[in-house]
Amino acid sequence: MQQGLIHIYTGAGKGKTTAAVGLGIRAYGQGLKVLMVPFLKGWTTGEMKVIASLGPCFQLFQYKENDKFTWGMTDEEMEGIKGKMRIGLNYTIEAVLSGEWDLIIMDEIMAAVNSGFLPLEEVVEIVKIKPQKLELVLTGRGAPSKLIELADYVSEITARKHPMEKGIMAREGIEY
Repeated sequence: MQQGLIHIYTGAGKGKTTAAVGLGIRAYGQGLKVLMVPFLKGWTTGEMKVIASLGPCFQLFQYKENDKFTWGMTDEEMEGIKGKMRIGLNYTIEAVLSGEWDLIIMDEIMAAVNSGFLPLEEVVEIVKIKPQKLELVLTGRGAPSKLIELADYVSEITARKHPMEKGIMAREGIEY
């Protein structure tokens, strides 16, 4: 690619990570090197299992965060998550600057910022310093306007209806 662009998948609807992984698979299928760095996803999802089997051209940087949602964590667990988010962000900065990757996915980075685990300014700086040829994808609800202004693609996924409204919780193979 001569010009890498910036994508944001945001909104309250289901499918932001799915869209990012789909783009990653498309890029991988065309011979591009893809890295996915999940933020705030401590459980193993179906897509993570597939990515782990793809070899060195589609890598997943993962660390065991926690298998709870933030609203169910203690203050001590929240502090632990903050330290792990820092590890993930530092790894992402190194990956962006390395020139090794064609596409980097920062999955749920908006949630990490909006929850106060990571400073918005650092994520904005990553977007600004990315090499010209690097395609960068950021996902998560509530994309800050500073990031939206820098992006080339912004897709907002709207929830019009969701099974949780009927008490149906996340199902293995469909939601994770």
